[in-house]
Amino acid sequence: MNAAPVLDAAAIERALARMAHEVVERNPQSEQLAFVGLRTHGAPLARRLADKVGAILQREIPTGELDITMHRDDLDLRETPPVVGPSDIPFDVNGKTIILVDDVLFTGRSIRAAMDELSDFGRPQRIQLAVLVDRGHRELPIRADYVGKNLPTALTERVTVRLTEIEGTDEVVIEK
Repeated sequence: MNAAPVLDAAAIERALARMAHEVVERNPQSEQLAFVGLRTHGAPLARRLADKVGAILQREIPTGELDITMHRDDLDLRETPPVVGPSDIPFDVNGKTIILVDDVLFTGRSIRAAMDELSDFGRPQRIQLAVLVDRGHRELPIRADYVGKNLPTALTERVTVRLTEIEGTDEVVIEK
C-alpha cells in the first residue's frame, strides 16, 4: 500500500491549537466544558485539546474516554470478537458541554455509537464534535463543529492517524 503524508507533527500541533481557540470562542460558558475522547486515538487528542483550552482559560478542563465497542452497529460483521474496555468519565456529564473528540470522521457511525454510550453517563447540556481529520463520505447526518483538516478522499483510500502517545510519532497519512 502506498502512503502519502498529509500532516506532520507540527501541522497537527497547529491544527489542535487553532481548534482549541475555536472551542473557547464558541463556548462563553467555559466552566461547563469537558472533553471526551473515543478510544483509541480520540482519547489522547481529547487530552491534548483539553490541555490547550485549559492553558487559554488558565484552569484544568475535565477529560474522559469512551469505549464505543458495544454500541457499534457492525459487531456482527467482524471476523474476530472485539476487545471491550471500560469507558472512563470521572466527572458528572449532566449539564456540561461535552466536546466529543475522534481522530477521523468518516461515515459518522462511530460518533453515533459514542453519543449512545455517552447517554449512559447522563444528560449533557450540549454535545459538540471535534475531529483531527474529516474525510467526508457520511452515511449519517453528523457534522463536526471543530475540524483540524478537511481531507476529501476516495472510498478506497484509508486515512491513518499516528500519535506519539500510542505509536511514538505524530502524523496523518493517506494509504492508497
